[in-house]
Amino acid sequence: MIKLLGIGIIGFFLLVFQKILYEKLWCRHLYVSIFFGTDHIFQGEQGELKEIIENRKRLPLAMLKVKFMTGRELIFDNQKGSRTTDQYYRNDVFRIGEREKVTRTLKFTGGKRGYYTIDEFSLVASDLFLLSQMVKEQKINTTLYVYPKPFNSRKLMQSLMQLNGEILSKRHLLEDPFEYRGIREYQPYDDMRRINWKATAKTDELKVNEQNYTSLKYVRIFFNIQDDGILRKEESVEMSLRIVASLCAFFLRQDFQVSCYGNGVDVVTHGFVSIKEKGGTGQMETVFRALARVDTKQPVVNFADTFREQLFQESGSVFTCFVAPNQYDDFVELMTEYQMSNKPFMWFYPAAEQQAPELPQKLLKNINVIYPELS
Repeated sequence: MIKLLGIGIIGFFLLVFQKILYEKLWCRHLYVSIFFGTDHIFQGEQGELKEIIENRKRLPLAMLKVKFMTGRELIFDNQKGSRTTDQYYRNDVFRIGEREKVTRTLKFTGGKRGYYTIDEFSLVASDLFLLSQMVKEQKINTTLYVYPKPFNSRKLMQSLMQLNGEILSKRHLLEDPFEYRGIREYQPYDDMRRINWKATAKTDELKVNEQNYTSLKYVRIFFNIQDDGILRKEESVEMSLRIVASLCAFFLRQDFQVSCYGNGVDVVTHGFVSIKEKGGTGQMETVFRALARVDTKQPVVNFADTFREQLFQESGSVFTCFVAPNQYDDFVELMTEYQMSNKPFMWFYPAAEQQAPELPQKLLKNINVIYPELS
């Protein structure tokens, strides 16, 4: 009896001792990292999230939970130990031996364009006999861009090829008043303002300045994703951003410089999208990142008020594309005014359904309706 009591007392003290030991040492030399396998994927593509746990001490961990949350639009293949509400909550359980390193790879699909972060994770550990739980929270900064998948309908591609032909032909129809190619004899169709009076006086014959032709400076793309109606156009808004991505990619491939502006709110900068003109693959990366960060759930800035001055201050050597799935009065008035200024432009109108929308008659020649075929 005394022997059993002694064993019980020793066992009790061992339980208490290991409990105190774990509470003091469980997180010492324990290293946990969580990160995405790449910094970006396209919508619909598969990505990876890695969890690496390294226990560099001799004390094993019988149970270690790693908890974190991220955007619900990342669709994980393995849903065990997870739940989804407004966010995706993950709770993975590990058993880590002494001086052991464990790596777990979680595969997921980028279900929706967006900017996804994991800002912190929680560690929950227990002693050998699960008598107590110890919790530790750790800040991290891991991010993932899910780029909008460029829109790829047959009608859009045909429109872009036709539009590109028109733009290329206009490259050599725009005269630059500041560059002179030479002096020639006056012709009846010449403007009197082009007469070079100094050369005329020297030769006693009317001479005119011959100006050089200039190429388009760049193509600029504006998008208006205002969506204030009772029936929301979420599909059309997302379609708009995909079309913007396609437009930028197409013109950059044609060696144009491209700028991109829109009234969507950036979740990082909290301002509207504003990308100055530039060429090359780096510009496309900038556009993709900006479009991924647009938060369509936040109220947008008024398009007409924000971009009116910028629209009209450029010269005619710029071609402008508008992408907007709406016909709000102030926007239609702005497009009408822009058309009256004789500046070249095209309005791409995303229609989520195959039924043709009713469009402003006075703008029809500059509107290109894009339907979701083959998208």
